[in-house]
Formats: sequence, C-alpha cells, structure tokens
Amino acid sequence: MTSIILYSSSNKQGNTAQSVRALAQQLQADALYLDDYEIHDYCYNHTNKGDDFRSLFRTLLSYDHIVFASPVYWYAVTPRMKAFFDRITDFMDDETLRPELRKLRTKEFSILSNSINDAAPVCFTEMIQKTCEYLGMTCRDRIHHQYPYEGDK
Repeated sequence: MTSIILYSSSNKQGNTAQSVRALAQQLQADALYLDDYEIHDYCYNHTNKGDDFRSLFRTLLSYDHIVFASPVYWYAVTPRMKAFFDRITDFMDDETLRPELRKLRTKEFSILSNSINDAAPVCFTEMIQKTCEYLGMTCRDRIHHQYPYEGDK
C-alpha cells in the first residue's frame, strides 16, 4: 500500500515537519508540503482552474493512503489545508470530474496533528474525518503529537 503525507504549516521545518518526517519513515511514505503549491480559495464560478489544486489532487489519487497533517491553529487546520479541502468541491461541481473524485472511495486516510495540548480538539479531527468519510474514504489512524510551548522566539 502506497502512502503520501500532505502537510501544511507556517513553518516548513517546524514541529509538523518533524512529525511528518518520522511518520514518512515509518510508513515509507512520500510527503508534500502543501504550502509550496498555489491553491486559491473555492470559487463558485471556478475561475481558479489555473492554480495547482487539480494537478495536486490528481497526484494524491495515485496513492492508497493519504495522511493529512497540520498543526492545530485555533481549533482548525491551517488556512491552506482548509482551502485544499474546500477545493475538492471543484470535482463535485463538474460532472466530467466526478469519476476522478469517486476514486477516493477506495482510499484510506489518516490525520496527523500537533499542538501544545495532549490531544487534538474534536472539532479539528471531525472536520477532516467527516469530510473524508463523506467522500467514501476509510479512516486508518488519528495521530497527535504534543510539543512544548516554545514562547515568543
């Protein structure tokens, strides 16, 4: 089974990246830093077809297991990760893209989070889990790493 970790964080080499590297080694997974890609917010008129979302989404479809990794930002994923999830709607709105979206029904997903707390808030994990389950994906794992508060560096 092939795995990929899609991660987002304001610090490309921070705690989330540390967690991603460890899990990638354990799973022998590829990793993609979502913030390296241009992904615009969802638009009802689909005027943002030229950004990186569609090609990135198609890349993920070639894997069996997708890990969504994000630090907890005010009880939520990073803005870039949220935009990624919102943009999945592009494939729902367009009848010609729906067959590609249905490929998610054969995929597993996991959630990798980190914060100063010992667990991710339920609202954080529910957004990802409920979205993925709605799309027909199966949850494999939820992993949370606690990191100490580093203060104002």
